[in-house]
Amino acid sequence: MFSWLYLAFVTLLALTAMTSQENFRIDLFKIKKSALSLGLAIGLTLLSGCQTLSSLFPEDEEKTVTIEFPEPPETVVTHEFELPDGENMVGSLAAIDTRENDALPDIARHFGLGYNDISIANSAVSPWTPKPGSRVLLPLQFILPDSPHKGIALNLANMRLFYYPKKQPDKVYTYPVGIGRQGWNTPMGQTSIVAKDANPSWNVPESIHREHAEKGDSLPKVVRSGPDNPLGLYAMRLGFPGYLIHGTNKPYGIGMQISHGCVQLYPEDIEVLFKKATVGMPVRIIHQPYLTAWHEDMLYLEAHEPLPKWAKEKAGLRKKVVKDLHELSAKKGVAVDWGKVERILQRSDGIPTPILVQSPDVAELSANALQLKHPGQFYDQPVVDELKESDWSILVASFNDETKAQQLATMLNHQGPIIPARKIQKDDAYQVIAGPFKSKTEMKAAAKRIKMDFEIDGEPVKPRLTSVN
Repeated sequence: MFSWLYLAFVTLLALTAMTSQENFRIDLFKIKKSALSLGLAIGLTLLSGCQTLSSLFPEDEEKTVTIEFPEPPETVVTHEFELPDGENMVGSLAAIDTRENDALPDIARHFGLGYNDISIANSAVSPWTPKPGSRVLLPLQFILPDSPHKGIALNLANMRLFYYPKKQPDKVYTYPVGIGRQGWNTPMGQTSIVAKDANPSWNVPESIHREHAEKGDSLPKVVRSGPDNPLGLYAMRLGFPGYLIHGTNKPYGIGMQISHGCVQLYPEDIEVLFKKATVGMPVRIIHQPYLTAWHEDMLYLEAHEPLPKWAKEKAGLRKKVVKDLHELSAKKGVAVDWGKVERILQRSDGIPTPILVQSPDVAELSANALQLKHPGQFYDQPVVDELKESDWSILVASFNDETKAQQLATMLNHQGPIIPARKIQKDDAYQVIAGPFKSKTEMKAAAKRIKMDFEIDGEPVKPRLTSVN
């Protein structure tokens, strides 16, 4: 008798504990009042020795009982984090499933991540052509760099800026950045913000003039504020002469080594930081690929591949972090899983991972990440207008491989400003067509940019329904 009562009780617990990623309703039982009354009634009936449950379900009083499960959230904390005293790690992991026409850079920007963040954490997912239904991990957990919690700290190794507001010692703001490419490295050291400029003009350095001239492109001496200005709408000058923290007109370069040494932020991020930062604020630029932190009595390690400039120092950097971990674990008398440490260093995926013996590995961390609902449209996700026969266009390239054609089209759509493009199947090939362009002049400007950025000579396609000027 008690086994039946136990079975009924367990069944009810299981049914009420069911979870789902989408809203749905389940008809559980047709009963007089509710699932709870069912459980109580079964229990009382069994205890009283009754041999039938038919009296519990009078047909003339049947009702449908449903359980509604809440939808998963659409968002999670991405930039502004509480920073309790003594803590050195903030944030949490989340995940989202892709849909048709999604690209990892769109997902990254929507959730305050850079290209580097999302690509290394999802190495098995194609950045520009992920398959619909792919699960994408959002590495929104960060170990703070080993530097004073004062002003701005910029870690080149993970291309991330941390801002510690003076009047809010219990908070930290963090933003992904683009930095100087090889040969144009962002300088390191201690400096400060010496000036702030809204709607800045760009005085083109002579070295950049020469670089563009070698590619057949001539730049003016000064580029005024607007869509063609690579500084974006806000700029903060550093004490390092010629270097700035600024916005960008190419937002999908955030999380890459792409600039001539300056530090770039998404347009929406620089606007916030510009308003918060003050002239004289200290700025410390460092390179720390291996980061450690204690969090809730657990020791964590976050690893990134050292930038090319420090490639020769990789062995020494790894030896140092292993030494630090020996000291940290010995101080608290805990056992480190050194095999896991080696795997984390080899993987260098930027995900803070616990390293004590019997602690969860990255697969378990990923599986337990907060699942988010797809927003339908990501922030500022490119939208390509319909191509009409009255529009100018460009035949950029043809491929036998559909994926390669889609990748190029997606990358064109993510240029700054956008070069609208789409993949079109023609016979047994896949063409990448850029457009629409409303004039021959607009088309020629786009063709020039494609030549500059992709080294591809596109073929102009004239409008078919109107006369050509």
